[in-house]
Amino acid sequence: MADNKALERLTKWDTPTICNALEVIDPRWRTRYFTTAPLVCQYPNAKPIVGYARTVKIRARTKSTLDKAASKRSKIDYYDYIENGGPRPSIVVIEDLDDPKGFGAFWGEVQSNIHRGLGALGVVTDGSIRDTHVWARGFQALAGSVGPSHAWVHSVSFGEPVSVHGMEVESGDLIHADRHGAVVIPPEAIAKIPKMIDLLVRREKVIISAAKKKGFTAAKLVKAIETADDIH
Repeated sequence: MADNKALERLTKWDTPTICNALEVIDPRWRTRYFTTAPLVCQYPNAKPIVGYARTVKIRARTKSTLDKAASKRSKIDYYDYIENGGPRPSIVVIEDLDDPKGFGAFWGEVQSNIHRGLGALGVVTDGSIRDTHVWARGFQALAGSVGPSHAWVHSVSFGEPVSVHGMEVESGDLIHADRHGAVVIPPEAIAKIPKMIDLLVRREKVIISAAKKKGFTAAKLVKAIETADDIH
């Protein structure tokens, strides 16, 4: 588990920049562990959030099969998991099992305030959200859609692996998210990311600077690329 200082440092960079670094650190991150479809962002101008995943699966088209007592126990267990199911701060990652996804919204004014109070920074879901005009202030959301009803929405399971718009997540994974989407950061990459980003930025600066100069040509681009490749 990374310390809070290390997590805060990761919020300096947007999620695409984090992805750039991860792609070099571990080539597997070129094809997995990040969201691959557009998401509605509640606070597009907010800085990125970084937290540990609390994983949940939901349904809304059909009613829960649990009786009233069992349903109440399940809700209590769920909120205990959100608060105590791993290190904090947390990010809730919810997979919607309905087809089509987003039939009913798990998230609105009430749940956004509850989860913020339990230590979560936001939610990443392929399901829907609602009540966006009275949403918990500062609680970030990346959602598959926005809708009006919660239908029969209920959690089916929590603490199990989920897949949200192509991003495979296990409970406790470290998540980086902003207006662009979200990505899983492997523990072994946390300390390597700042140095890798510094290298990539220095290389990109050479190319971008060349492109902005008058008289830029393909030949000059080739030269800039060669110069950038020599930076280590």
